[in-house]
Amino acid sequence: MNDVNRTTDDASVRPDVLDSERPGRRSRVASLLVVILCLGALGGLGWYLSHRNATRGPAGGFGARGRPSATVAFAVAARADIPIRVEALGTVTPIAMATVRPQVSGVVQEIYYQEGQTVQRGQSLVQIDPRPFQLALDQASAQLARDEAQLDNARVILERNQTLLAQDSIAKQDVDTQEAAVKQLIGTVAADRAAIGTARLNIAYSKVVAPIGGRIGLRPVDLGNYVSTGDTTGVATITQVKPIDVVFTLPADGVSSVEKRVTAGAQLPTTVLDRTRTTQLGMGRFLTLDNQIDSQTGTVRAKARFDNADGALFPNQFVNVQLQLDTVKQALVVPAASIRHGPQGDFVFVIDAENTAHVRTVKVGPSVDDRTSVTSGLQEGERVVTEGGDRLTDGSVVRLPGQMPAGAGQRAQGAQGGGQSGQGQGRRHRQNGAQENGQAPSGAPESQQGNPPSGPREGQQNNQPSGARGQQNNQPSGAREGQQNSQQSATPAGQQSSSPGGLQQGQPTSQQNGTPNGKRHARRPDAAPSTG
Repeated sequence: MNDVNRTTDDASVRPDVLDSERPGRRSRVASLLVVILCLGALGGLGWYLSHRNATRGPAGGFGARGRPSATVAFAVAARADIPIRVEALGTVTPIAMATVRPQVSGVVQEIYYQEGQTVQRGQSLVQIDPRPFQLALDQASAQLARDEAQLDNARVILERNQTLLAQDSIAKQDVDTQEAAVKQLIGTVAADRAAIGTARLNIAYSKVVAPIGGRIGLRPVDLGNYVSTGDTTGVATITQVKPIDVVFTLPADGVSSVEKRVTAGAQLPTTVLDRTRTTQLGMGRFLTLDNQIDSQTGTVRAKARFDNADGALFPNQFVNVQLQLDTVKQALVVPAASIRHGPQGDFVFVIDAENTAHVRTVKVGPSVDDRTSVTSGLQEGERVVTEGGDRLTDGSVVRLPGQMPAGAGQRAQGAQGGGQSGQGQGRRHRQNGAQENGQAPSGAPESQQGNPPSGPREGQQNNQPSGARGQQNNQPSGAREGQQNSQQSATPAGQQSSSPGGLQQGQPTSQQNGTPNGKRHARRPDAAPSTG
């Protein structure tokens, strides 16, 4: 019995439970349908946008793959000579440099040079007091005269003794002694003559001259200074700057190529630039290499000579040296910016006749400045991309400088046509409004317009915007008559003009009508004057 009752109760309760669960299921089904519809709408929108971009891509400046075409700069591959250069750092070194020291001691009496002056070899620089050396010369001359007189006397005695010896009147010993005295005096006279030469040389040394030609540095002595032969500073320093040398270092690997060219008798041009590598300081020729390689640096010293006619090269100046070893004649040259590097090597973007960029693998050769030679992979006259290549891939459509995207010209023409049509409509509207008011169109003679000949009013009417004139003409006749009558009634007596429009003479139109921005409401010819 209990089981039957329980079954009956469950059967009586189940329909109510099902009725309560049906709204929840319906809401879940509805939510699921909404989500499916939303996803379908998003998918359709994405499909539409993608197909619209693909369809409008060529007209809007997009490539075949849907990517926008990039504006790039290009250059044309051409033939030119490429010099093969070796670059190095160098130091300007003078050919000769001398510190002029005095050969005699004394007081400086005269200085004949200016600081920074260019002097020639043998030019006088400093004068040392010569009087002590002149006195020494006089003394040596007097000593020579005395010794020469003694020598002459000794020779006379010797001749006399020789005569007496022949007569056997004196001993032979006396003759020998006299001969020795003569020879001794001959030596004394020679010493005196040497002393005279030394005195004269000291006098010459008292005037200091330039041993080499060149530029004089700062002056180390002044007038009245006592100088001596042991001074290390000297009386002047001279540096030869014309011509001048530049000493630089080359890598040891390039020694063989340089020696080969020098042995063949080639003159290697050498160019010197400043530190910024923007200003050329001089052109010269290569001289020689050092006789050994520095094992610590792996370089060898080299020297080049320059005329330095303009004095641009200064001693001990650091410069950039370019040694030209050879020249490649008629090489295919492109800008260095067009060469790009990738996993497969060097390549360029070549633009064909349809403005499509293609990747081309090339082999580069020597380069100079901003130009690079191409030995293979490129033909003369082909266009290569120099700027904007980062946005390109193989087959990309490019836009050259000065070219407009496809469809831009049509859009510009459409905008221009729309503007012209709008201007025409506004002009016709103004003409119609003028005809309704009994006035001639804009630009007609004054007699046709019927306006008073007042100059200020005419100028203000013509300068009014077209929109303002259209508003005046499009007003109802009743509104214009009411405004005119109210204006005339507000005008004091005796100030109204006799013109048909009731305008005040000598006042601007905006003040007469009482309207802002110079707007004037024309009076209808059939309107009755107000009786103010």
